Amino acid sequence: MCGNNMSLPLPAIVPAALKATAAVSGGCLAAKAFAGIQTPHSPFKPVTLNVGMTMPSWFDIIGLQTDAEEDEAGIKHVSEKTKTLIDQEVKIGITSHRIVLGGFSRDGALSLYTALTTQQKLEGVVALSCWLPLQYTLKYRLPCIRSEMHVLQCHGEVDPLVPNLCNLSNITYNTYPRMPHSACPEEMMDIKQFIDQQLPPI
Repeated sequence: MCGNNMSLPLPAIVPAALKATAAVSGGCLAAKAFAGIQTPHSPFKPVTLNVGMTMPSWFDIIGLQTDAEEDEAGIKHVSEKTKTLIDQEVKIGITSHRIVLGGFSRDGALSLYTALTTQQKLEGVVALSCWLPLQYTLKYRLPCIRSEMHVLQCHGEVDPLVPNLCNLSNITYNTYPRMPHSACPEEMMDIKQFIDQQLPPI
């Protein structure tokens, strides 16, 4: 929610000021007026990693170690919902290669997983302070990165929550000194530059 009052959620879909020719899906991602922006709101649910306390989350997070158990059913369920949003954008005239997914932490993880499993050929992914979930199911898809889509992965060098591990090769991978599990102005500029480059006006 980018620091906004969570009792007053922002609109989930922000229409383009002009005729939309591209779509950006994910919280806290900037795009020009020609791109429609979707920021779906996650439901509140108990999260194991949060000592079972309720918080906004698409799926349960059990642990963040590379060998931690994962909520496979939950991840796949919400990924299918995200794919439905992608299909809706394509149906209204946005070609799939003009769509970028992205998000922070678990939303970035969901974006990576969805982009690697959708049948649509997306333009790219912005993955912020996140990890690649269900890696064992994706080994056959990893070589497709870069040839099919562009990935910007950003991570703070002192993130105490999500390990600073680049799970993918052949991507743009930026790290930021002294940045914890958060964001910084330099990262925001890198995101803007990435989206401007991948979704130029047409």
